Amino acid sequence: MSVAPSPKEIYARSEREGERRLSMSLLEETSTGFIAGVTIVFGVVALGMAEELVLPAFGEGPAKLAGALAFAIGVVFLVVGRSELFTENFFDPVAKAIDARRRSTWLRLLRLWGVVLVLNFVGGAVMAFVFSVDGTLPEGAHDALDRVAEEIAAKSDLATFTRGVAAGTLLTLLSYLLNAVDSVGPRIALAYAVGFFLALGPFDHVVVSGLHVLMGVWLDGAVGYADVLRNVVLAGAGNLAGGLLLMTLTHTAQVRG
Repeated sequence: MSVAPSPKEIYARSEREGERRLSMSLLEETSTGFIAGVTIVFGVVALGMAEELVLPAFGEGPAKLAGALAFAIGVVFLVVGRSELFTENFFDPVAKAIDARRRSTWLRLLRLWGVVLVLNFVGGAVMAFVFSVDGTLPEGAHDALDRVAEEIAAKSDLATFTRGVAAGTLLTLLSYLLNAVDSVGPRIALAYAVGFFLALGPFDHVVVSGLHVLMGVWLDGAVGYADVLRNVVLAGAGNLAGGLLLMTLTHTAQVRG
């Protein structure tokens, strides 16, 4: 029976993974960020289809539960495919940057964040447009996606920020936990569990929620581009606060202390 690694061993693995990500070329960062954006939209669309199938027969509660179970598949695709979602780079590369203590490493980290965030949206927007075309999805799925987009946009500024804190903490926790396992099976289980909880909240991830609201705009719902921008800014700030302050820096203190 394998023995669970200690916090120091997990952190050392995180630093090695962080070095790999920070050593990627601009082309690698661009392509992996683009792929992640494309991939996560499949989770968003799965959520909409599952909700629409379950809602008429079982009601709103079971429909939202089914949607969360379906969305988690998208997070599994991300983790197994080793693509880069913005908040996945809050733990490993930061751990490496703290260890290196070099200005050049922090600059590489900022470039990684910027490139991945932008390409997440570019790749996601491509797929969101594809799925927004009438007839691409089963009948009723667009209504469900539009409804969720309006629910996301209707939250107050503070609620959007705090939901972003929760999402950033969850996704960064996933990055940490993935360094504690050695095979694909546990990675799938961890990714699915975190993806399910993320959608069940639902908690606002800057890319996931932003793309969902963007789909609502293109589906001619009651949301607009201003709602997309507002969600990206507030959820992104919350993601940074949760991922860096509540998870990355506390684990760093745990190990270095």
